[in-house]
Amino acid sequence: MDLSNLKPAAGSTKTRKRVGRGPGSGLGGTSTRGHKGAKQRSGYSRKIGFEGGQMPLQRRVPKFGFKNINRVEYQVVNLGYIQSLAEKLNLTKVTLEDLRLAGKIKRKNPVKILGMGELTLKLEVEANAFSASAVAAIEAAGGSAVKV
Repeated sequence: MDLSNLKPAAGSTKTRKRVGRGPGSGLGGTSTRGHKGAKQRSGYSRKIGFEGGQMPLQRRVPKFGFKNINRVEYQVVNLGYIQSLAEKLNLTKVTLEDLRLAGKIKRKNPVKILGMGELTLKLEVEANAFSASAVAAIEAAGGSAVKV
């Protein structure tokens, strides 16, 4: 046995159907495409969402809602996280750069501090926005909320 007499296993391959080679082959005429219509023509490719002329789903379903182009998407940080970060790094002032270095926020969007969690340390917290409960909690602990 060598490379010159290798063959696929018996029954594992089929001969290709040669269509459009005259009436004697039995596959001439319409060449298995059927009679008339777009699918019978050369160059046919069905458009995405086409349903045979029926009104497509994307046009039957009504449009709703909109995207507000002026929306400001804030990155949120809770007071509980600020407390743990300040304890870990022995901080008295928590800035946006501290939060970036900790991997909590990215440079792109503004940051809003929310009031979830406990804050016991006296901290000066810098951010672009604060919730009312966050400001109350920071000031109750003796710190200050600074808008940047």
